[in-house]
Amino acid sequence: MHRFLRRLLRASLWLAALLCLAAAAAYAYLRQSLPKSEGEIQLSGLAAPVQVLRDRYGVPHIHAGSAPDASFALGFVHAQDRLWQMEMSRRIAAGRVAEVVGPAGLETDRFMRTLGVRRAAEANLRTLDAETRELLESYAAGVNAFLATGPVLPVEFWLTGVRPEPWSPADSVGWIKMMAWDLGGNWRDELMRMRLAKTLPMARIHEFLPPYPGEPPPALPDLKELYGSLERDAVRLAGERWGQTPFVLHSGSDPIFPGSDPIFPGAKIDSDPIFQANEGLGSNNWVVAGARSESGKPLLANDPHLGLTAPPVWYFAQLSAPGMNVIGATLPGVPGVILGRNERIAWGFTNTGPDVQDLYLEKLDAAGGYLAPGGARPFEVIEETIRVKGAEPERLRVRVTRHGPVISDVLRPAQELTPRGHVLAFSWTALLADDRSMQAALKIARARDWESFLAAAKDFQTPQQNMVYADIEGNIGFVAAGRVPLRKADNDLKGMAPAPGWLEKYDWAGFIPFEELPRSFNPQGGAILTANHRITPPGYAHLISSSWEPPFRADRIQALLDATPKHSVPSFARMQADVTSLAMRELLPKLLATRPRSEPARKALETLRRWDGAMAAERAEPLIAWAWWRELTRAIYADELGEAFRQNWLARAVFLSKVLSGDAEAARWCDDARTPALETCEEQLSQSLDAALADLARRYGDDPSRWRWGEAHAARHEHRPFGRQPLLARLFDISVPSPGDTYTVNVGRNRMADEALPYANRHAASLRAIYDLSDLEKSLYIHSGGQSGNVLSDHYRAFSEAWAKNEYIPMRAERKILEAEFHRRLRLVPAAK
Repeated sequence: MHRFLRRLLRASLWLAALLCLAAAAAYAYLRQSLPKSEGEIQLSGLAAPVQVLRDRYGVPHIHAGSAPDASFALGFVHAQDRLWQMEMSRRIAAGRVAEVVGPAGLETDRFMRTLGVRRAAEANLRTLDAETRELLESYAAGVNAFLATGPVLPVEFWLTGVRPEPWSPADSVGWIKMMAWDLGGNWRDELMRMRLAKTLPMARIHEFLPPYPGEPPPALPDLKELYGSLERDAVRLAGERWGQTPFVLHSGSDPIFPGSDPIFPGAKIDSDPIFQANEGLGSNNWVVAGARSESGKPLLANDPHLGLTAPPVWYFAQLSAPGMNVIGATLPGVPGVILGRNERIAWGFTNTGPDVQDLYLEKLDAAGGYLAPGGARPFEVIEETIRVKGAEPERLRVRVTRHGPVISDVLRPAQELTPRGHVLAFSWTALLADDRSMQAALKIARARDWESFLAAAKDFQTPQQNMVYADIEGNIGFVAAGRVPLRKADNDLKGMAPAPGWLEKYDWAGFIPFEELPRSFNPQGGAILTANHRITPPGYAHLISSSWEPPFRADRIQALLDATPKHSVPSFARMQADVTSLAMRELLPKLLATRPRSEPARKALETLRRWDGAMAAERAEPLIAWAWWRELTRAIYADELGEAFRQNWLARAVFLSKVLSGDAEAARWCDDARTPALETCEEQLSQSLDAALADLARRYGDDPSRWRWGEAHAARHEHRPFGRQPLLARLFDISVPSPGDTYTVNVGRNRMADEALPYANRHAASLRAIYDLSDLEKSLYIHSGGQSGNVLSDHYRAFSEAWAKNEYIPMRAERKILEAEFHRRLRLVPAAK
């Protein structure tokens, strides 16, 4: 027996040794997937040699003899560092996720094939000018040149069995459209109004989806009567044959989109991000003229807020070629610098939040078509085949109306709300064939002054952006560039609820002329700021949006600008780090009026009374307050929303403040419609505080003095698709404690419906940049992850801790400085013919 055990032990040791050797060999092999950053590589497709200097942060500085060669080199380095991210990005846009993750990706693919982002991207290519098409082709050639080197692929390709296909210009344009999707969402509010109209009068709908602070509710028709009449007509005509839905909805996993929940086979997601409302999404930018800076030249700050992913959305790079020397944030998969500066100007974007999406109820006719103002029309039908890993391909018939694709064929919430005998079509400016946003993005980076900046911005159509500008001559400016529909005077729904598609008055009447979009140049006050708040002045002639973000961030930025007579780069950095929540300060007195029902509640109230509303990472008060806020919103409106609650469970600061204001009508929300008793707001406040404290004790222990907001509110960068697979998520996800909340300048939006991590920071400043126009080499920037998308790289998460602490890296573009500092040099040379 002892001899047998010794043999077994020796065999086990040999097996362990072999496994260790195999693991070491696999690791050594996969290390070869890291980019070559020194030496020389011969590549087909280059016209002349290109030098790529990588600084200590992994930022490539590309020096080329022409713009097409610079674009080629950018495609090459993007593929070196972010190939898996690029692969997933184009698959999301094209509706090809199921090829990677199997049946769990079908919901995504059905919706994306129906929406037609890839079809729109291919159509857009035909409308771009020759120069833009050349740069797109050069970029794709650079990506494909990397693939042609036969590289060792990153570990994601080996784990999924995916092999990258050649890149195409349509892949790049498609991802620009997905960025527009991530920054839109008015259609969700339209569906919510339609849902609420089933049970609530218009006055209560306006309370739940309130107008901009200080403005009256919009004058809308009675939605319950409008949609009820359509249902009654359907019952009356029930004997007629309507066109049949060509696709039966299946149950499955939730869809994924930029900044939302990734999927993985077997993963369970609490809420459907397609249908999830987007309160708190947005960005900040501001600029001051020389009269308000210490240097006497403008300063510009920008921090666009996006969903946190691993790797992050942005990739820093410099492109230098004759007539172009630009540095800043690029999108892997897309040529050019999107946000940044060149030698003369700097610019920054925030989302305007325009209403560029409308839903239309299309009435079916007996022949299988739908009604239009001029009579019946047939649907355009597009046949799609979705390939599914591990399963048979699925056929999908997409129906398209004159307004756009029929989403009720594939989106369950839309189907459930659509009256019988109708379908729901989706209209969106980004789906139009002549979208030239890609063209504008490439030209903005080469603008030299305000006039050329405006000329480039004129082609920027989706998503509409608040663009702030500064130049070395001392000028500052702003324009809200984008394509926004003109709605007719007799359109009584104003794009705020699904409209009868057969009535001509609801059709768009063109678009707001570029010259009539909001703009400003060298304003008298010497400062411009945008934070997704209302940017239109009183009496503005056009409707841009009815869903502006509340002005909490904008008001705080304005106060901080006013508090310092002469600003500097450090003062702008302090502003970007600010974590005072004006929304919490507004709500806090209402919370503190609560009568405690337990000793823990009494102690919690005492703690909160000593707090100033700063969402600091090291404090317990923000966690107590947000946990209470979470339970209070559940108590107040879960009964009214029913099954739609989880997809629309948001902080809703303006609504909640009104409910707790003492207004008797608004206070009716505190009653739980599911019980015979009449609950009051006072009861809901005290009960929700006890519920919150019990939940916090369960999650973080019984000692409140040890609770920390930053740990509960960790900024979680989720990997696609491994972020939903617990074992792999530990390796691929990035998590770092962070401050802020939904309404702070240093924003950090959590997802209340996530029962596992309800306070985790999921949506934050994807990058921060400060541009000093007195010396652009003193400009700073940082993004939330690292330059590399390869988990084996030192640059995979290199920026995350510094980003969480509001630290920066220098934005240097001068060749002599780069040559003098640490760098690695790679020469890309044309292959010998």
